[in-house]
This record gives sequence, C-alpha cells and structure tokens, in this order.
Amino acid sequence: MKINVATCQFPVSADIRANCEHILTLMQAAKAQGADVAHFCEGSLSGYAGTDFETFETFDWAYLKQATLDVMNCAKELRLWVVVGSAHPLSAPHKPHNCSYIIDDNGVLADRYDKLFCAGDALGMTGDLAHYSPGNHFAVFDIKGVRCGALICHDYRYPELYREYKQRGVQLMFHSYHAGGASADRYQEISDYVGAENRHLMAGDTLPGITMPAGMIASASNNYVWISCPNSSAKISCWPSFFVRPDGVITGIVDLHKTGILLSTVDTDAEFYDSTVACRNQAIHGIYHSGEVVEDARSESRTAL
Repeated sequence: MKINVATCQFPVSADIRANCEHILTLMQAAKAQGADVAHFCEGSLSGYAGTDFETFETFDWAYLKQATLDVMNCAKELRLWVVVGSAHPLSAPHKPHNCSYIIDDNGVLADRYDKLFCAGDALGMTGDLAHYSPGNHFAVFDIKGVRCGALICHDYRYPELYREYKQRGVQLMFHSYHAGGASADRYQEISDYVGAENRHLMAGDTLPGITMPAGMIASASNNYVWISCPNSSAKISCWPSFFVRPDGVITGIVDLHKTGILLSTVDTDAEFYDSTVACRNQAIHGIYHSGEVVEDARSESRTAL
C-alpha cells in the first residue's frame, strides 16, 4: 500500500484565526502536491497552553469549534485526510484534553487522540498538567489500507506506547510536537541543560533538539514504523519538522523557522533493514532473550570464572 503524507509546519500562535488560515492554506498546497493526508503539530489549531498563551480562562471555545468545522469542510472539499492538533473541552471543572483530531477525506471526525502522558508535577500544577487532562485511549485508524496511530510530544518518552501501537498492527505513526515559540531566555535555559562542554558533540543545541529526533529515530527502527514529526516553526523552534522511515533514516526535513510542507511517500511493500524482526514479538511478550536458553551449571554460576 502507498500513501503520500504531508508533514506541515507553520508558526503556531494564540490566534486561532491565523492558525486556521495557515492550516487551510497548507491543506490546499498539500493536496496540490498529491498528499493523501496532511499532518499538523501539537496545538496547531488552538495554540498550545503554557507556551502560546498562559491560560484557558478567557479562551474562545466557540470560535475554536467553528475553526474546526472549517477544517473539516475543507477536508471534505479536498478529499484529504487531516491530523490536526487542538484542545478538546470537557465538562467543568475538568481541564481540556491536548488532542489530535483525525478527520477523514469525507470531512468526518474519524477519531480523536488525547495526549496520554502530559508532562508536569504530581499535583498538576506545572507543565501540561496545569492546563490539560491526560487521555485514556489509543487511536488506530486506516488510511487507504495503511494502519495508522497517533501520539503527541512528551509521549515519545514512553517507548511502551510504540510497542502497544506495534502490537495493534500500526505501520505509520503521526507523532505531533510543539517544541517552538520559546523565548530567547527559555531557549538559553534549555540549551544550558546540555552543557557547553557537550554541545559540540550533539546534533542539537537543546534537550528537545537532541532527544526528540533521536527518540523518533529509535522508535522507528525499534518498531519498524514510519513516523511523521511536525513541529511549530514559531521562533525560537528547537528543531524543524521531519519524517522517518522504518529503519530509522530521516528522509526529509523542512527548513527551520519557515512555513512549509514535507511530502513523503509511505510504501508498506518497500523493504528496509530491520535488525529486530526475529525477536521483537517475543520481547514484547516478555521473553527477553534470543535463541534457545541452555541449561548448564557454568551458566548458572555467575560469581565464578
């Protein structure tokens, strides 16, 4: 099976109207380039609480709903699947979900993924947990015969999620990020975490710039899945949007801090190097060795030469 994925980036902000205009424009451009699905970053429609705006207290939920309907209508007109980051309101007093709406090419809301692992302290006073309620489900859906799944940003820190999706037959992951819009002071702070003595050894200048791409390379190659990784291009962004194939090779990158589209073809019949194919399933099911375990006294005695 083949599908064309448009990994889209633009400078996400607190302005829902501006975000929606970017999304609709990029959807049209993606379709013109032959995309079957357009993928946008975390909070791409709503903006990202705690970074793009401080609080949901005065948030315009009615306008966000209308903007979401506009995206759905555009998806129907273009016959284009869309995975778009947003916020999903819950009943008071619960905080909203940090979500990805999955809209099919009929403009129908096919599913919604809610970020499972929201960063923050145990009391919910910091990070994502200060603004969002965590989700409780996986989202698995098919696009033209390709089995797909969704995750959001901090979820990458939990490899168990990729294992679960792999067990569900997922071939393509839509992993939405928001590692942009940092102030100069905040960017310097997260750069200082790396340490000046180490920075020249790393592929990125910040922990997000180092660990997020590295995590996607590892998740792709360990689980043999394709991964689309969009980010906000708002300055200062820690890294540009990119795409990874199942052997962990990055096949394309969007220019940093620029609005753009990366078009990638997922071909599930293509063959790539997969060093873990022989033992992956047994590892998933708790068999932590390859080959046949022998019974030997010298094997059992671990404190003798």
